[in-house]
Amino acid sequence: MDLKTATALRRLRLISGPEAVSFLLLMVCSVLKRTTDFNAVPVMGMVHGVLFILYVVFWADAWRRAKWTAGRGVLFFVLSVLPTGGFFAERMLRRESEESVVAARAADEAAAQGAGA
Repeated sequence: MDLKTATALRRLRLISGPEAVSFLLLMVCSVLKRTTDFNAVPVMGMVHGVLFILYVVFWADAWRRAKWTAGRGVLFFVLSVLPTGGFFAERMLRRESEESVVAARAADEAAAQGAGA
């Protein structure tokens, strides 16, 4: 995995958690708006909207760079519109990046052993 692909996946991973939290907070604010005099929906709506747009931009970049299959790309988009989906996306992306680091280290060790022989 090249550096730009790893960076795109990292950006998507880092935005998925805050996007999921903002979605949950927006839902809480929506309930509070209807049950109390507290109305933070305009502010939380804007915060969530910005984070969602960033998620979609980073998702498209990661899909293009990582060359995901259509099913995998759609999965990450569907996770963005589910209230807790961003947490699952973050976990999946973290696992994927850890596996790529392990594979890169193994390739480096194999190349070093091949050069030393």
